Amino acid sequence: MVLSDFPQPVMKSNSPQIPELLAPAGNWECAKAAVENGADAIYFGLDKFNARMRAENFTEADLPELMKFLHLRGVKGYVTLNTLVFPQELKQAQRYIRAIIAAGVDAVIVQDVGICSLIRHISPEFPIHASTQMTVTSAVGVEFAKELGCNLVVLARECSIQEIKKYSSKHKLLYLWKCSFMGLCVSLIPDNV
Repeated sequence: MVLSDFPQPVMKSNSPQIPELLAPAGNWECAKAAVENGADAIYFGLDKFNARMRAENFTEADLPELMKFLHLRGVKGYVTLNTLVFPQELKQAQRYIRAIIAAGVDAVIVQDVGICSLIRHISPEFPIHASTQMTVTSAVGVEFAKELGCNLVVLARECSIQEIKKYSSKHKLLYLWKCSFMGLCVSLIPDNV
């Protein structure tokens, strides 16, 4: 595996050593606040297939306008598909994924390994981020996520900084996220990048 196997995330800064500032946004007010306060990207769920379905969320109908708003300001938008999807839901999930891609979403954050396969079937190049709910806690897990087609891995909260350094140096990973303090995520870029 070589560094070029992983696409480099585009950040506002020209320096790859500055992490992407990612903020949660469940509605327009939160999205605008994140953008106004310097977020490089926001993540949000829709009304289906996200771990915060009972919270306020954007809808599929909001996606085109939201992505236009974000992209005009140089901000990325990531949709969370961070729940398990059951066989009877696959047709709806497929339709949802197609709508997400068509709306110009920059990546999806995925829990279900089957959804990774479905996304790759629909679009071989669309960026997939392995969610912290995928519970990747080892170098083997990172390799498995890459084999699923993931471009980025959000490591489990239980991983230490030492473990992250070991995984990134062993696999020459371009980009890892570490979630801590519940919803607060930070990115770590290996020194050898």
